[in-house]
Amino acid sequence: MNISPIDWAIVVGYIIFALGLGIYFSKRAGKNINEFFVSGRNLPWWLAGTSMVATTFAADTPLAVTKLVVNDGIAGNWFWWNAVLSGMLATFLFSRLWRRSEIITDVEFTELRYSGPSASFLRGFRALYIGLPINCITMGWVILAMQKIVRLTFDLPDDANTKILVVMGCLLIAGIYCVLSGFWGVVITDLVQFGMAMVGSIALAIIAVNKIGGIGVLKEKLTGIYGVEHNILNFTPDFSAGKMAIITFGVYLGMQWWASNDVDGTGFVKQRMFSAQNERHSLLATLWFNIAHYTLRPWPWILVALVAMVVYPGLGDPNHVNPDLHDPELGYPMLMLDFLPVGLLGLMLTAFLAAFMSTIDTHLNWGASYLVNDFYKRFFKPEATPKHYVAASRISVILIMLVAGVTSLFMTSITEAWKFLIALNAGIGLVQILRWYWWRINAWSEISAMVASLIVSIIVFVHPATKNVFALQMLIIVPISTVVWIVVTFLTEPVSTETLTNFYNRVRPSKGGWKLIAAETKEVTDGTNRQNSQTGSKTPALVNWVVGVIFIYSFLFSIGKLLLGFTGIGLIFLLIAIISGAVMYQNLPRKERNNI
Repeated sequence: MNISPIDWAIVVGYIIFALGLGIYFSKRAGKNINEFFVSGRNLPWWLAGTSMVATTFAADTPLAVTKLVVNDGIAGNWFWWNAVLSGMLATFLFSRLWRRSEIITDVEFTELRYSGPSASFLRGFRALYIGLPINCITMGWVILAMQKIVRLTFDLPDDANTKILVVMGCLLIAGIYCVLSGFWGVVITDLVQFGMAMVGSIALAIIAVNKIGGIGVLKEKLTGIYGVEHNILNFTPDFSAGKMAIITFGVYLGMQWWASNDVDGTGFVKQRMFSAQNERHSLLATLWFNIAHYTLRPWPWILVALVAMVVYPGLGDPNHVNPDLHDPELGYPMLMLDFLPVGLLGLMLTAFLAAFMSTIDTHLNWGASYLVNDFYKRFFKPEATPKHYVAASRISVILIMLVAGVTSLFMTSITEAWKFLIALNAGIGLVQILRWYWWRINAWSEISAMVASLIVSIIVFVHPATKNVFALQMLIIVPISTVVWIVVTFLTEPVSTETLTNFYNRVRPSKGGWKLIAAETKEVTDGTNRQNSQTGSKTPALVNWVVGVIFIYSFLFSIGKLLLGFTGIGLIFLLIAIISGAVMYQNLPRKERNNI
């Protein structure tokens, strides 16, 4: 593929801009770890929320969505669409609580909520476990996606030497920037990246659809290739395919979203909650993230995936004569290279580079926050100077970058890595919900849930009967890990009353599961007022959650139906979105109501 000088200029220009921004913020980031990791807790909601969106828009996401659509049609996206339920839970039940906790990392929460040696062990273990292996698996599939894009763009051989060179080049740019800029630089470039990525993906979708003659022709060609009875455009799975289709969909909506790790917010989302100006900004940032993440971004990717299925018949067939078509994830960059004109191609390549950098920089900075704040500072150097911790943070960034680069060399599929990580943490989610709402949860509850999920997930991923059946894996992992942590909880001592009382007064969770602890405090507010202080709204948090979920799904479906030419049902979904959106807006916290 010949890249024009104009396209090269756009790519190089962005790299210079990003490195310049890193240098600009280096002095501010070097003050202390509060600035380096949470930007001094001064982010407005729109910047924090956009940064959340940009971080999840990595080089891997369009490629992974393409594979989901090729393999299972539009309905394949329920693999991640189910997370709307946990995303809105994090918005209305947890965003304000996280900001109220005044911590730097969610791992630090363990010693705020629990007590004794078990709490210290959990904090140190989670810092290393999430900061290195879990974090590097995520970064590994992002790097893998960039490998595929670069290899295809420059027509490079698919061998180990190419992978190593691409990894070194991409990580060098992202690593230098992250070491210099700290979190302020990350969120500012996220803002730029989000704009570029959205413009590029929308432009590619429009051009791709127009190139084949429009939506009507796209639907006709899909029918011609896959038959009249194809279900590619359905928003729900083909339940006629058998019991497993029903079971899988049931697992997505009935289990996966609450059972998986970080149901109260993924780590990098929490980092931005901590960085928000106040509790209200934390809630609004998380809400904006969920709206943009689930309703604005998916459809350009999905449309491009559908066009790729028409332009490259047999995409995803391991026996296809063209080896590039063996991998359905390559459908997206292939269409980009074949269809985009000069200038737009450069913008799209830059958008991929920016998306890659924003995600990698976030995970480098976030992972380093665990290693420094929750391991090095907590257990080895508790009294060092602020500049010492900043230096340690920059060294940690380099360490994580090297481990992630090596990890990526052993990966072959983005979506399979997604599934493995979800299964690896399945069964932990319920503990993470209840630790906010039930005083009896202790550190051993989390430890046992993590260990049980880890052991069982490894077994089901290698056992022949469950090796490639994600739904069955979840149905085995979650019940076993749940039984384990419940038994362990009642067999171990509860958290000390002093720790529970301090946590209750500091974070102010809903009173329901804390009545025994509330009785020990001097606070006299009733349960209703506690709930209002938690949500910042006169409406109960769970009502806001339900309304928010209805809004996101109806808005998501309305956009898709209208784009695909199903106008009637699209307008019905749009009406539901408008009504639920209006109700949700009325329930949002107002500054004058909250004194924040």
